[in-house]
Amino acid sequence: MTTKTFGYARVSTTDQNLWSQQDALRTAGAEEIYLDRFSGTKAFRPELDKLRSRLRSGDTLMVTRLDRLGRSTKDLLELITNLDSLGVNLKVLEQQIDTGSAEGRLFFTMIAAFAEFEREIMRARTLDGLAAARARGRKGGRKPALTKSQREIARNLVASGASISQVALDLGVSRPTIYRAVG
Repeated sequence: MTTKTFGYARVSTTDQNLWSQQDALRTAGAEEIYLDRFSGTKAFRPELDKLRSRLRSGDTLMVTRLDRLGRSTKDLLELITNLDSLGVNLKVLEQQIDTGSAEGRLFFTMIAAFAEFEREIMRARTLDGLAAARARGRKGGRKPALTKSQREIARNLVASGASISQVALDLGVSRPTIYRAVG
């Protein structure tokens, strides 16, 4: 039976590119590479699902970093358990993890736990920062498209018979913005 080395690369947003991950995987010997543009927190990643259906005993799944597979320790451990039951080895290039050995599996578990811890710390800091900003009167989100006086002008124009489209054009905003302004 012929074994194969598969690569998997993922970026979270469409403005990020996959080139550096692809290059690293090819250099490390990946014969086939699957690419996803989905958040690691999403359970549905079509290319990873397709790749998982191709894996057979003796194959190797390679990623550049552990966080490319997922962000929660639970999900990563479920994935490694699934790979292990299939007889598939996982290699993580940057962290030099190879689950083909007991030491590699131990190291994988530790790195996964630290990755989740780091993510939770960043999330807590972000929430703390947002709470502190709110306490100082700062509201999050985008600034309103229309000022209070512009909303009043929009209401008056529509009340006097002007079309929503014309008012939107005059004020340089979209029609839905005018609909929201006039209630």
